[in-house]
Amino acid sequence: MNLHKLILTNNACYKAGKTITPKGIIVHSTGANNPNLKRYVGPDDGLLGKNQNNNHWNQDKPDGRQVCVHGFIGKLADGSIATYQTLPWNHRGWHGGGSSNDTHIGFEICEDGLSDATYFNAVYKEAVELCAYLCKSYGLTEKNIIGHYEGYQLGIASNHGDPMNWFPKHGKSMDTLRADVKKLITVPAPPQTEPKKLYRVQVGAFSVKSNAEAMLAKIKAAGFIDAYIKTE
Repeated sequence: MNLHKLILTNNACYKAGKTITPKGIIVHSTGANNPNLKRYVGPDDGLLGKNQNNNHWNQDKPDGRQVCVHGFIGKLADGSIATYQTLPWNHRGWHGGGSSNDTHIGFEICEDGLSDATYFNAVYKEAVELCAYLCKSYGLTEKNIIGHYEGYQLGIASNHGDPMNWFPKHGKSMDTLRADVKKLITVPAPPQTEPKKLYRVQVGAFSVKSNAEAMLAKIKAAGFIDAYIKTE
C-alpha cells in the first residue's frame, strides 16, 4: 500500500472534532469520471499535482455539502496509485449518510470511466491492502467490511449503489474484496515438526579406567557431548 497523509483540517467535519470507536469499514466509490486524487485531496503536496479548480475537499463545505471521508484511493500526478488518509481514522466522518458515521471508517475509491482494467485492478489491490491495514489496527475482520450499498441494506447508510456500479464490470464484488482481505489478515499456523529423536549407544565396559577414559575421549571428539563414565 502506498499510504500518505493529508488531513483535511479546513473541512467542517474535521473541525467538529468528534471521535468514534471504529467497528467497521465502508468502501465507497466517487461516482464521477475523475481518477485523480487532486480532485478531492489538497492542497498539492508535491505528489498530488495542483487542482486548477481549487474544488478539493480541504475546505469548510466542499461543493456546498457537509461531506468528508477518512481516505481516498486514486492517481497521483505521475499516474501512480496511492492512498491518502484525510481524517484521523477514529474521527467521526461524514460519509455514510446515517448511523454508520458513528461506527465506521469510510474511504472513497476515485472512479474513472469504469472500463480501464489496469486502473481498476491497481486501486482494488490498494483498497484490499488498506482494509487489511485498518482491520489489523482496530481488531476488525473481513466480516466488518461493507460497501455503501450494503450499508443502505442494513439501514445504517444512505441509498447509494457504490461500489457495485463498478466492481462487477471487472469480475469483483464486496465478497471477493472481503475474501482477499481475509487472506492478508489470517496468520498461518506454524508448520508441525516431528519431535527430534535421540539414539543412545552403549559402547561397553572396561576393567582398566585409563582404557575407559581413552574411549570416552574418542566418543566426545565425535560429538557426543553427553557421554560419561559410569562406575558399576
